[in-house]
Amino acid sequence: MQNFNFYSPTYFHFGLKAEEAVSNLIHMFGGGKILIVYGGQTIINNGLLNKVKISFETNYIHFFELGGVTANPESDLVYKGINIARENKVDMILAIGGGSVIDTAKAIAIGVAYNKDFWNFFDKTEPIIKQALPIGVILTTAASGSEGSNSAVITNSITREKRGVNSDIIRPAFAIMNPNLTMTLSSYQTACGIADIMTHVLERYFSNTTGVMLTDNICTAILKTMLHYAPIVMMDPSNYEARSNIMWAGTIAHNNICGVGRLQDWASHKIEHELSSRYNVAHGAGLAVVVPRWMRYIYKKNPTKFYQFAEEIMGISGDNNEAKIIAAIDKLENFWMSLGLPFNYEQVGLKKEDIPSLVNGVDFPNGRDFLGNYVPLTREDVKNILEME
Repeated sequence: MQNFNFYSPTYFHFGLKAEEAVSNLIHMFGGGKILIVYGGQTIINNGLLNKVKISFETNYIHFFELGGVTANPESDLVYKGINIARENKVDMILAIGGGSVIDTAKAIAIGVAYNKDFWNFFDKTEPIIKQALPIGVILTTAASGSEGSNSAVITNSITREKRGVNSDIIRPAFAIMNPNLTMTLSSYQTACGIADIMTHVLERYFSNTTGVMLTDNICTAILKTMLHYAPIVMMDPSNYEARSNIMWAGTIAHNNICGVGRLQDWASHKIEHELSSRYNVAHGAGLAVVVPRWMRYIYKKNPTKFYQFAEEIMGISGDNNEAKIIAAIDKLENFWMSLGLPFNYEQVGLKKEDIPSLVNGVDFPNGRDFLGNYVPLTREDVKNILEME
């Protein structure tokens, strides 16, 4: 196991009617003037936004609103939110929604506290985030884990670059998590969230670091939980047990408790970011296509972890190790397909003539000439993965 630092200060308030505590939590963390950030009509139609506003009015909390966050959040709305927050001297951001809304809130929180362009942190012109406004969350989608993570991903509205930042400063102060709030999601949104959660774990699981039995077992438990509850929630969207397990799995999949002390990969995420930026495909849907191809492309070069994945997670037995690996990858892909997710590049909009520009757009971190760590990939490797049937 490698040395590590782990700081996870988020206060999680989980369970039925958890959103009723929003004003108390705002006061607990020192908020007085709040910018509410949200997406579309869902929280208006289901009454959640109005419930929050009534709570704020009753408890003398001033608030301002910014709606319109899209599935792949963009920088233009971040700039708008920064202006609103600065003009009104906002002291806390409340995100009501899923990962896109939370990431937008995080970017606004960074930008308000910074006297230059917030994008400097995303394109790594500015390497260290030194301060940000506190962020609260009412989670309505189990997927990204952004409610407990130190990361945010935004697409530049002009250049179409999709880039991320990582800093413990942007971990939310609190996250309100009522599984019932996820029950109005469509089956497709639910499925995309499931693929996203599972991939967050897989990016950590596929590691060359040795002596990490504990985090291996945490990863295995999360993935097996998802394999168990995903079909249940697809058949019965109002199943509270399934929704609650999936919701909490989404948090611990990406707050890094299962990734500490181990070298992580993240190649699949970097490749998928180009698909969702270019074609506006849902992130989880893009991952459902990329991850099995990444696996098929690299497993022969480093099969050790794949044996473990096949046996302990996907339940594949037998004496032929390569056959087990192939069966495990097929089983994962078929599992995601059974949830209604896409299974080839054509279904997410990829055009073969776009592949060279997609490859060039992939963010190779810190000036490296390779992507990922389990099996380092060159740009030629990325091209080959994007060309796989």
